[in-house]
Amino acid sequence: MAALPNVWTGSWRTGSWRPEVLLLVLLSCSYGYQDQSFVREPSDQEAIVGSEVILPCRVEHKVGALQWTQNDFGLGTNRNLSGYDRYLMIGSDEEGDFSLKIQNVTLEDDADYQCQVSSGLNGEPAIRSRYAKLTVLVAPNPPRIVQGAFIDATEEQPVDIECVSVGGKPAAEITWVDGNQQVIKKNVKTSEELLPDGQKFKTRSILRLTPSKDHHKQTITCQAQNTADRAARMATVYIEVRYAPKVKLSISLGAVDGRFPEGSEARLRCEVDANPRAQVYRWYINNSPVVGDYTEEMIIFNVTRKYHNAVVKCEVSNSVGKSEETVTLDVTYPPVFRTRPRDVEADEGSTASLHCDVDGQPKPEIKWVLHEPGRIAQPKGSEPTLKIKRVDEQSAGRYVCIAKVEGYNEIRSEATVFIKGPPKILSNRTQFGAEGEMVTIDCVFLSVPKSFDIIWYFEGREIKPIENPDYAPFEQDLGDGIVKASLVIRASQSKHYGLYNCSVTNDIGNANAGITLKPIKTLPLFIILIGVTSGIIVFSAFIILLVICNRRRRQKSQQMSEKPDVTVTTCDMYNKESDRSSNISDLKLQLPHGDGSYELDYTSSDRSDSKLQSGLPLAGPVTLPSIRLDDPLMQFRYSNDYSDPAYNENYYKIIRGRAYVCRLALKSSNPGGYVYDYPQGYAPPNNLRVQSPEPANRSLQGSLTRSIDTASTLPLSAGNGSQNNSLQRTKTQDETDAINNLGLPVGGDTPPIYAKGVDLRYAATYGNPYLRNSSHGYPNQVHTAKPASTPAPPPYSAVRSSVVMPSGNGNKPAQGTHV
Repeated sequence: MAALPNVWTGSWRTGSWRPEVLLLVLLSCSYGYQDQSFVREPSDQEAIVGSEVILPCRVEHKVGALQWTQNDFGLGTNRNLSGYDRYLMIGSDEEGDFSLKIQNVTLEDDADYQCQVSSGLNGEPAIRSRYAKLTVLVAPNPPRIVQGAFIDATEEQPVDIECVSVGGKPAAEITWVDGNQQVIKKNVKTSEELLPDGQKFKTRSILRLTPSKDHHKQTITCQAQNTADRAARMATVYIEVRYAPKVKLSISLGAVDGRFPEGSEARLRCEVDANPRAQVYRWYINNSPVVGDYTEEMIIFNVTRKYHNAVVKCEVSNSVGKSEETVTLDVTYPPVFRTRPRDVEADEGSTASLHCDVDGQPKPEIKWVLHEPGRIAQPKGSEPTLKIKRVDEQSAGRYVCIAKVEGYNEIRSEATVFIKGPPKILSNRTQFGAEGEMVTIDCVFLSVPKSFDIIWYFEGREIKPIENPDYAPFEQDLGDGIVKASLVIRASQSKHYGLYNCSVTNDIGNANAGITLKPIKTLPLFIILIGVTSGIIVFSAFIILLVICNRRRRQKSQQMSEKPDVTVTTCDMYNKESDRSSNISDLKLQLPHGDGSYELDYTSSDRSDSKLQSGLPLAGPVTLPSIRLDDPLMQFRYSNDYSDPAYNENYYKIIRGRAYVCRLALKSSNPGGYVYDYPQGYAPPNNLRVQSPEPANRSLQGSLTRSIDTASTLPLSAGNGSQNNSLQRTKTQDETDAINNLGLPVGGDTPPIYAKGVDLRYAATYGNPYLRNSSHGYPNQVHTAKPASTPAPPPYSAVRSSVVMPSGNGNKPAQGTHV
């Protein structure tokens, strides 16, 4: 494109004109034409790369040629600006709009632009617009953190994090943001560097970070941006911080409202946060190491008051470092006196003070009370020290310091305010002692201040223990200013009894008191011993008399309550103890002699050798009747099962199902008592009634039946002198009458009653009413229910071990069986 002819002699900007031009202009003006002028001139603009920009230029009265220059290089006068594909003059000539449009702005478009109009043919002057600066903006490249995406840091050790952003135009702005999206402004250093192209920049930002626990596992972000693109480009780094333990010490058990009661158990927990994990735990109490393998928890098993305000420290360390935490113990305990109030001696009208120092936690509440017998307790103060402004009869007395701690029992201590004065003797003026014994004379006195001299007198003469060894004085402090002075007479005699005088002296004055010692009249010792001995003897005799009377009364009651003459006992069930306990004096055993007479053997139940081991056999074999359950009398299977309404005394029962041989013993005035042996298992006869013996014929001693454990037999030979296989005895007149009463024939012409070869008169069924039954068909049945009219059969009695039965021939002794 050809350059426009330069009609200017100088620069537009300098305003130097050639003379020809000036002349032309003047001529034009003189002829009345109008000059070209800009209606709108271009201005400075910014454009982002790739965008579109329009530089305005509008001219009126245009007569010359118009072109745009870029850095003073003409772009052409045609609107399409050939050679510049992205450049175009828009508008129309009619409007005078010649604006420059730049499409798809690139960095090359960054330059100074000017709109120029050449002079006209008629001499119109050329015009130029002001320069317009087109600034092309370029967004920076994404930033980059030089240290990488991961940083391993240590707490409190600074680390530099560098972020670089390249290619920005203008230079990129770098901002640091932490994990909480908070902008980091401290310790940031930023620098800009122009790139070799002379247009773009490189921005470098360094963050000096001092890591802490808060940065652990957090991210740090670098953001880069400029005016070309406000959308921040970011780079992030992840930080792993190694830090020393962070300790939190707390009370886990034992505290009540933050306080430990004395005697309780305290547990303190040490919570630790560390990276890496905590490795060593150390516990201290008042900077003294605690003995024990404690880690996260430390135990004080017995919290005492010495732990009050004690500082407990937990120290934890790892490879990075160590840290510690402390807690102060607050221990509550009951009040205790550090210093008890002490008695005070004061002059009347002076001042006095009492001090009560009490230790306790929480701080004890103290109260002073004036407490005197006969007075109402008066509170006097609440401070540890009580001040008495004036000591007199009303303010002197016993003061009580009361200390109380919440949750514990109150404690008390007393002190007395004394008014100084002469001693006062309080003892009885008459005292007693026993001659021959040690006697003590007491002189009790009140002395404030303390006495310094005590003198004893007897009958007006001073007693000096050194000169008179019979006396020994001593003193005893009773408290509250009271002292007991005693004078001891080791072995009193009649000469020691009389008037004594006690003289007491203190700093204020003196007091005297006469004490009369009188003897006690006592009985001689031997009289006392005789009286005591006599009392013991009388008491013992009384006890013995009571015992004797009790025994006689018991014997009499036993005699009245003895059993009847007829009793039924078992053979084995009671182990023959009835033999020993019975009061039957004897049983008669009739033993036959060769001449037909009988010898009666009296056996005593009180002798131990009277216990029989076996019994004699029955007179002959007896067939046991078959038991018929339909017989109403079968309910009386044994003798003791039957009870007579008229004879209702208690008897021993015999266990059913076992066959024992028992005896019914009847004892009366008749010397020939009978003994009947009854085997069990037989049915009683019909219409059987057993009447009680008459009271006149009954023995008060009762009766006794002996048990036979095993059946024994005596072999009796049937020959000359034979007893017909049964023991016989000489009949008396009474026996004959008894047999007649039974309705049996008596005498030699009476035929015997046989059943299967056995004389039933001498069989067991003869004398046993329970073995007699009408079903057996016995002729001439004897009604044994009437003992008075029933003769006794021959006796079957036990043979003692010393008895030897005679043989049947009467010449040789028969073989005996011990029973």
